[in-house]
Amino acid sequence: MTSSSAPLSVAVVNDHPVVVAGVAKMLEDDTRIRVVEIASHVLPEQTVDVVLMDSHAPLNGLAPTLEKLAQDPRFGRIAVFSWDVNSPQVEELLADGAISVLAKSLTPVELADALVRVGRGERVMEPAPPDEERNPLNDWPGRGAGLTARESEVVALITSGLTNEEIARNCYLSINSVKTYIRSAYRKMGVVRRSQAVAWGIENGMLPRALRRM
Repeated sequence: MTSSSAPLSVAVVNDHPVVVAGVAKMLEDDTRIRVVEIASHVLPEQTVDVVLMDSHAPLNGLAPTLEKLAQDPRFGRIAVFSWDVNSPQVEELLADGAISVLAKSLTPVELADALVRVGRGERVMEPAPPDEERNPLNDWPGRGAGLTARESEVVALITSGLTNEEIARNCYLSINSVKTYIRSAYRKMGVVRRSQAVAWGIENGMLPRALRRM
């Protein structure tokens, strides 16, 4: 993708041409960002560092498009741009492939700042949920790598040796949901095999204390 000195390449996606043009206009004066494509009704055609998926629709309708974007190697990171940043569906979006959810209340400079961080692989939630940064109880292992709380829980159980079926029973999830969380977590962790995920989990503090002493 883009080198550290080159502008971040961004594709803006929305169902409405006027909307994508407006978002691109917000970013045009920032030299750190280069909007290379605006797409309506279709996926971007170019290889880009970040896809900014602008949404006026309910967040629970974004999953099919997000999954297509996440599975396409041309797209580095995916951020959702929405008014509904505190929706219960946000965690599902992160599991489906988005790395960040950004609020439409952001100024152009704030949006550009957030996109630069997204391009570096950071999980950015702007604005942050109330008191999230101040409350240590809201933190979890792997958060710095972009894992959601649920993804972290699943990886911790993998690290402890549980099978997918056992994880599903422990977390009251369907087996397909477990597999979705695992795929999303592996992508963020940069691993492809379960043994690699276990090693990553141990290195990142996910092994229960009782097992660490054995």
